[in-house]
Amino acid sequence: MKNILIIIQVLLILTSCSKKQNSTLKTSDNKNMETTVKKDIEELLNSYQNALNASSTEQAISLYSETGIFMPLGGPTSQGKEQLKESYDFVFKTLKLNIKFEIEEITVINENYAIARTMSRGTQLLYADNKTTLEENRELFVLEKDNSKWKIARYMFNKVK
Repeated sequence: MKNILIIIQVLLILTSCSKKQNSTLKTSDNKNMETTVKKDIEELLNSYQNALNASSTEQAISLYSETGIFMPLGGPTSQGKEQLKESYDFVFKTLKLNIKFEIEEITVINENYAIARTMSRGTQLLYADNKTTLEENRELFVLEKDNSKWKIARYMFNKVK
C-alpha cells in the first residue's frame, strides 16, 4: 500500500511538472508569435511611410484591407479601394511629404487584430504656394490580417501643434 501511495505521489509530481513545462512552452510560443507579428507590422508601417514619401497612391492603397478606412485631418472619411484612391490622389496632387515614422506602440490584440501608434516628423511641400513647412503628426492605425498579411483597417492622424 505504501508503494502505491509513493507511485501516486510521483505521478502527481510528474503531471504537475509537465503542465508547468507546457505552460512555459505556450508562453514562449506566444512571445515568439507576438515578436513575429510586431516585425510584420513594423514592415507594413515602413512600407506605408515609403508610399507616402513616394507620393504613390497605388502603394498606399495596396497596404489597406478591402474595407479599409482613411480618416484624414480636415478631410472626408474614405472607405474602400475606390474612395481611398480618390483621397490619396488628392493628397499627392496637393503636397509632397518627406517624413519618418517613429513607432511608439504596437499592441497585438489577437492573431487577426492589432493597434499601432506612431509619430511622424519631417516636411511637406505644398504645391499651391511652393512652400515647404515642418510636418509632425500623431497617427493611430487599426490593423487586421487580410489573406494572411497585415493590412491597414483604419487610419487617422492629427497635428501635434
